[in-house]
Amino acid sequence: MKAKVTLLPGDGIGPEIVQATRQVFDAVAAKFDHQFEYSEQLIGGIAIDETGNPLPEETLGACLESDAILLGAVGGPKWDDPAATVRPEQGLLRIRKELGAFANIRPVKVFDALAAASPLQPERVKGVDIVFVRELTGGIYFGTPRGREVRDDVRVGFDTMIYGADEVERIVRMAFDLARQRRGKVTSVDKANVLDTSRLWRAVAHEVAAEYPDVEYEDLLVDAMAMYLINRPADFDVVVTGNMFGDILSDEASMITGSLGMLPSASVGGRVGLFEPIHGSAPDIAGSGKANPLATILSGAMMLRLGLELHQEAEVIEHAVDRVLAAGHRTADIGGGAASLNTNAMTELVIAAL
Repeated sequence: MKAKVTLLPGDGIGPEIVQATRQVFDAVAAKFDHQFEYSEQLIGGIAIDETGNPLPEETLGACLESDAILLGAVGGPKWDDPAATVRPEQGLLRIRKELGAFANIRPVKVFDALAAASPLQPERVKGVDIVFVRELTGGIYFGTPRGREVRDDVRVGFDTMIYGADEVERIVRMAFDLARQRRGKVTSVDKANVLDTSRLWRAVAHEVAAEYPDVEYEDLLVDAMAMYLINRPADFDVVVTGNMFGDILSDEASMITGSLGMLPSASVGGRVGLFEPIHGSAPDIAGSGKANPLATILSGAMMLRLGLELHQEAEVIEHAVDRVLAAGHRTADIGGGAASLNTNAMTELVIAAL
C-alpha cells in the first residue's frame, strides 16, 4: 500500500510521541512492504504562535488530501488565558468539524500486566474492555445560540444543547455495528429524566435498537453510569452517548486503567480519520524524553485498522505493546519507578517486538 499520512505533532510532548509512532510506522512499512508518505503540519498553540491561527488553512488542506491523520496533543499553560479569543483547542474542534468526523471511538482496556496500576481493586478491573462511542460534532459544544452578555445588570453565560434525529441515528447505528464485532451489548447513556434533548436521543436509540435484535441493549442515566463505571466496569461493552457526556465519562473510565498514557482514540465517520492519544500535552515533561509513547503508538494501530484497513498490521503493533508490558517494561507514569524507561527506549522495545 501507498498511503499519505498527515502528522500533527502539536504542543508539549506531542512532537516526541508522534516521532516515536512514526518510527513504529516505518518498521511496519518495512515489514509489510508498504510506503507511507508523511506531511507534517501545525496545529494548536504552536500554530497560533507561528500563524495566529490554531488550524492554518495549509494544515487543513493537507489533512483533507491525506488518507489518515495522526495527532499528538494541543494546548499548554502558555495559551491558557480563558479571556483569549484564539485558543489551541479551537483548532482541534474545527478539524473534527471540517473532517466530518462525527464519532469518537475510545477503547478503555485494562492490560493484565497493568491491573495493579489501577486505582480500583484488581478484581474489580479484571476483564475491563469497553469502547466508548461519543458523538463528536453536535450537542452543547456546537449548539447555537451561545455567548455571554449582561441581563438585568447581571453577567450571564449561555449555551445550547441540540441534536437532530439524524445525528443520533448515525452514532447509535455505529455503536450497534461495533457491538456486533465484539460482545454484542450496547449501553446508551442520556439524561432523559430531565432533558428534552435526551428524550429525543432515547427515542431514536430505541428505534435503531429494534433493527438489531441480536444485540443486547440498555439505557442508563448519565449519573448512574458515572457510578457503575466505578463499581462494575467489566459489565460494559460498547457505550454510546452524546458529546458532553461522552467527554466526561470516557475520561472517568480512562482512569480505571491507571494511566492516560495507555489509551488511544479515533475520530471517524467523515472524509478522513483522525487518530490521537487521549492524554494532554503534559507541558511539565515536554522535551525531557520521559513521555509514554504507548497511547500514541496504539492510536497508530487504530489508524492502520480503521483509517487504512490494515488489520494484520494493527494487530502486530497491539501484540508488540502487550508483549513489552508483559515483560515488565514500564515508563514512569505506569509504575516504572527507578527503572523507568524513557520515550526512545520504550519505542525501541516495541519495534523490536514487532
